Amino acid sequence: MSDERAERGRATDEGADTDELTHTDASGEVRMVDVGDKPDTSRRAVARGEIRLTPSTIAAVEADEVGKGDVLATARVGAVQAVKHTWETIPMCHQIPITNVDTDFVVGDDRIELTVAVETTGKTGCEMEALEGVTTGLNVVWDMVKAAEKDEDGQYPDTGITDVGVVAKEKRALGE
Repeated sequence: MSDERAERGRATDEGADTDELTHTDASGEVRMVDVGDKPDTSRRAVARGEIRLTPSTIAAVEADEVGKGDVLATARVGAVQAVKHTWETIPMCHQIPITNVDTDFVVGDDRIELTVAVETTGKTGCEMEALEGVTTGLNVVWDMVKAAEKDEDGQYPDTGITDVGVVAKEKRALGE
């Protein structure tokens, strides 16, 4: 391990530099960050992404004519479940108390946009939970409509999940 990497690990362990990697120790080993001494705060994160679909698939989703059922309702359940189980799928992610999850779908001519807002009161943020909600929710949409999206060769030339990212993050002292 380089001296720079070891120094980065020491700085992080001592709390001297919060812009450095925090999931490695001074020797470069992966570790869960100790948040035990941090105060509880109110936190909120919002993530967004979209899935591109053919206009005929969008029409079927809007008319509730997809054979597997209500696409957006199912995707909403998938998104919320993913938020609640993020700690099980992302190594070193803390299990946090989720206090609220909001999902919002915007259906366009050739895409569905999903925004997931997650709220918690605790010692660490909820960005990963919001991102997991978006990606899983959009994967559920894809799964529900994949039969309609396949071309004659069984491929998905017009389908894609794009532009997934955190669009807002808030942290407030309790009682503010």
